[in-house]
Amino acid sequence: MWPEAFSGDTESLPDLIDPVRFVLFDFDGPICRLFARHSAKRVAEDQVRCLAGLGLPGLLSEEERSQPDPYVVLRAVDRRRPRSDLVEELAKRLTQHELSAVRSAFPTPYVDPLIRTWSALGVRLAVTTNNSPEAASSYLASRGLLECFAPHIYGRTQDLRLLKPDPHCLHRALRAMGADPRASLMIGDTPTDFQAAEQAGVRFLGYARNERKARLLWEAGARHLVSSLEPVLTRLRTRGAGR
Repeated sequence: MWPEAFSGDTESLPDLIDPVRFVLFDFDGPICRLFARHSAKRVAEDQVRCLAGLGLPGLLSEEERSQPDPYVVLRAVDRRRPRSDLVEELAKRLTQHELSAVRSAFPTPYVDPLIRTWSALGVRLAVTTNNSPEAASSYLASRGLLECFAPHIYGRTQDLRLLKPDPHCLHRALRAMGADPRASLMIGDTPTDFQAAEQAGVRFLGYARNERKARLLWEAGARHLVSSLEPVLTRLRTRGAGR
């Protein structure tokens, strides 16, 4: 049973991360809170208004229209009008919103030094995200972190069927880096991240900044969870000092 007060799993960290030679980061969550100030709900509402303005409000169910998640809207339209000009237009609008949100995104605590430390230790890094790769690259460049990842940034493509939980972006990263899945780790914060990692055969560390996210990951089957990236950074620094 999940404990009432989520504190995270740190005892198993050495076994989980010490053998790792490749790390795949989800973007929104483990690296930053992309919509910390640029509300995701307002982005979803903009998409709904766009459909209404085109005379197509019926493409969404009442529940989908009320969801504060722009990715729910985008997926729903793609299921009904796959690979259409409409889907392309909504995806472009979402990318524009993501790029705007980069300017006010909050960095996830401890992730900047964690990325730099892993890179300094010779571990190869990639981003595997449902966000646009342009937004991820723009944010990483603004933090001086792009060189730790480039060119391995894999995000949303025109084929929305390949969004996580499909492991497509993970497979792209693993192939491009020549990575052994058994020596690879994904850090994600959603059940779809965990499901994609499972299908790709890579280890998974769930980052859950609150108990709600922890419960969702736990219920999906993830068993290695942390509420902060600080213990991961501490473990890497301990390893580095022992070299």
